Amino acid sequence: MNNEIVEAITQIAREKRIDKENLRDMLESLFTQMVVKKYGTADNFDIIVNIDKGDIEIYQEKTVVDIVEDPVVEIDLETAKRTDPDAEIGEDFVEVINPESFGRRLIITAKQSLNQKIRDFEREHILEEYENRIGEIIIGDIRQVSKRGLFINVDKTEVFLPKVEQIQNERLRRGDTLRAIVKEIRSDAKGSEIIVSRADKKFMIRLFELEVPEIYDGIVEIKNVARDPGERSKIAVESIDRRVDAVGACVGMKGVRIQAIVRELNNEKIDIVNYSFEPTIFINRALTPVKPVKIIVNEDDKLAVAIVFDEDMALTIGKNGQNLRLASELTGYQIEPVKESEYEAQVDEEYVALEEIDELSAALMKKLQEADLHSKQEILKIGVDELVKVPGIGKKTAEKIVDIVKKAEPKTEEEVEEEAQEEEAQV
Repeated sequence: MNNEIVEAITQIAREKRIDKENLRDMLESLFTQMVVKKYGTADNFDIIVNIDKGDIEIYQEKTVVDIVEDPVVEIDLETAKRTDPDAEIGEDFVEVINPESFGRRLIITAKQSLNQKIRDFEREHILEEYENRIGEIIIGDIRQVSKRGLFINVDKTEVFLPKVEQIQNERLRRGDTLRAIVKEIRSDAKGSEIIVSRADKKFMIRLFELEVPEIYDGIVEIKNVARDPGERSKIAVESIDRRVDAVGACVGMKGVRIQAIVRELNNEKIDIVNYSFEPTIFINRALTPVKPVKIIVNEDDKLAVAIVFDEDMALTIGKNGQNLRLASELTGYQIEPVKESEYEAQVDEEYVALEEIDELSAALMKKLQEADLHSKQEILKIGVDELVKVPGIGKKTAEKIVDIVKKAEPKTEEEVEEEAQEEEAQV
C-alpha cells in the first residue's frame, strides 16, 4: 500500500514540478497530522518517508510497564514480549504503525489535504517564477471577462489584467490572444494575483526592444517615455553611434517597425524625438508637431516658456492639454506656452533703452554702446561675467551697472509725453 501511495503522489509531484525534498516534507507533515488526529499527539512518533523506495514508515515509541495507564506512550510487558521476547519493564519499545490502521475516512481526508498542499505549493512556485519575470512580455488567451478586468491563461497559469491597466477604448473579448507586460505580484487577504499591464510605459519600451534591434543591442537608448495609453505617446531616444539615426531606426524602412508597435497599442499615436542634454533643444523637440519660435528656460526651477506662433497655440496645448502635458512629462520641465504676439507686446512694454537710465554716466554709456549693448534686457542677459569683457569695465563697475539697470523701469506714458513736450518747447 505504501508503495502505491508514494508512487501515485510522486507522479503528481512530477507533473506539478515539485522536487523530492519538498514532496517528502509534505508527506511527513501530512502523516504527522494524521497521527495527531488519531492519537492526540505526535511527540513519541517518528515518520520516515523514502521517496526513492516509495515507502512510508511510522514508528511509535512506548515504555514497557506492568499496567498501562496511557496506551499512547505505554505498552504492557506481555504484549511487548510477543514482538520482542527480551523486553523488560522500564525499557523503551518501538512499535511499527501500519498506515491502514488510520482508517479509510482519515486517509481520504489526508489525501484531500495533500492535494491542497500540492496546489498551494504549485501556486507559490508559479508566483516565485513570475516574480522573476516582472518586466517581461507574456502572450495569453482571455479566459474570462469581468467588471474588474480580464483573466488570461498563459501556459496554464492565470494572470489578471485590471481595467486600469488596459488600453483605453480597446475592445477585448473572451478567446482573444493578447500581449502584456508582467507588472507586479499583488497580495491581499484573498490571496495573490499576477498583475499584467498593457497601459504601463514599460510595455511600450519592451515592444520597441522587440521591434527595433538597435534598441535591443544597446546602440539606441530610450531616455524617457510619456504616455496616454491608447491615445498618444512621446518617446525620447538617443544613439550612441553617430552612424545610426535613432529616430530612423525606431521608425524603420517605410515605417514598418513603428507601424507594428502602433497596431499592438490600438493605433496609439507615437511621437519619436531625439534626446538632447540641452533643455532648450529637448523641449523644442518634445513639443512636436509644433515648432516653437523661442524657448526660455529656468533650469533651477525646471520651468520653461515656449513662444509659439499665434495660430499654433491650440496645437501646442493639444486635445484636453495632452500635447503640452506629455511634453512636460517627457522633458521634466513645466512648460507654459505663450503666443508670439503676446510675448512681443510684453517685451515692448518692458523694454528699457540705456539712454533712459539717468544713473549711467556718459562715459559708461559710450563704452556699452561701443560693445553693441543698448538696453536693460541685453545687460541682464549677459550678466557680470560677460560685462567685464567690455574694454574699460572692471568687475566692480560691471556689478554697479547690473545693479543700476535692474532698478530701471520703463517710462510711463505720462513721462514720455512730458519729454516730448519739453523737446517741442526747446525747438
